Amino acid sequence: MEALLPIIIQAVTGAVGGLGAGAALKQAAMSTVTKVISGAVGGIGGGQILASLLSDPSMTGALTGPLGDAVGGLVGGGVLTGIVGAVMGAMNKR
Repeated sequence: MEALLPIIIQAVTGAVGGLGAGAALKQAAMSTVTKVISGAVGGIGGGQILASLLSDPSMTGALTGPLGDAVGGLVGGGVLTGIVGAVMGAMNKR
């Protein structure tokens, strides 16, 4: 369960970040499901990237454990949803 908890935190906070980014990007015609899925995937990716950066002993700090998973998930979910929204918006203009 200890290995699964960070992934769950990253996916949930990524979905929240995806919904937030989707709400901010009104021009991207994305469904809620698309925002949640891209946010969850981005959240897991962002959380893993942040965890790998923080595994370096010189980078340890306040963003370790569940807080780091939540921050990485939130940011990663928002970023990937923004990218997906931009791509979908560009495809819809064709």
